[in-house]
Amino acid sequence: MRWDRSRTSRNVEDRRASGPRMGKGSIGIGTIVLALVAMYFGVDPSVVLQFADGTPTSAPTSQPIPANDRQAQFVAKVLGETEDVWQEIFRTQTNGSYREPSLVLFRGATPTACGTGQSAMGPFYCPADQKVYIDLSFFDDMENKMNAPGEFARAYVIAHEVGHHVQLMTGSMQKVDEARRSGSQTRANQASVRLELQADCYAGIWARHADSARQILEPGDLEHALNAASAVGDDTLQRQHQGRIVPDSFTHGSAAQRMRWFQRGFDSGSMRDCDTFSASQL
Repeated sequence: MRWDRSRTSRNVEDRRASGPRMGKGSIGIGTIVLALVAMYFGVDPSVVLQFADGTPTSAPTSQPIPANDRQAQFVAKVLGETEDVWQEIFRTQTNGSYREPSLVLFRGATPTACGTGQSAMGPFYCPADQKVYIDLSFFDDMENKMNAPGEFARAYVIAHEVGHHVQLMTGSMQKVDEARRSGSQTRANQASVRLELQADCYAGIWARHADSARQILEPGDLEHALNAASAVGDDTLQRQHQGRIVPDSFTHGSAAQRMRWFQRGFDSGSMRDCDTFSASQL
């Protein structure tokens, strides 16, 4: 991926020097809130609760990203690309304006408006403060544990989380809220799958427009992104962790679905072609 020609975002908070610092205590309301947000995005809430010994002992501080920190600089460049692309897409496809999210780099644990964020959750978006949270150790896990190497695979992850921010601005997240309030777990899971696949489609839209504007893609980059989408498919993860696939419990979509919707966004470049909520087949 040619990211050296990309603009560096100013919306990155580097909290890695301030964490993790967790105080001992009982599970608080913040952790419970984050557990609910985890369910909202298809993450097992027990992942949050099992690490909830307490809350951070002090407020985090943000530091400038070191010039020699290649991985953090990469994240800031990719975020800058998403900002430029979505500003233009909102102008031309929605007649609205795009409000840029922040991206927080943290290590281990960090406070969020959704409660205490944990590295074990992987990258996530908190709609309450409109921030993307990433512990960069996840990128090492992608390569070493998930067999999803490549810089553009990492860019796909960032673009997917930014896609959730786009959904907040366009109202898609409210549809999942409605499904969850219905009391049907099956309906809530199905709505969550549609939400995640739409975020994959938006990641594909970003890739198409960023490459059209600045030629960021190199040979093999799309394959790396599709491989990453496959690696985080519900069927792939369930097969790896529990040895069997339970489609009714899917919250993010199968590997094939995630690859298909990313590719659809890339091929089309249009938000209207990412309407997973109206699609008869995913």
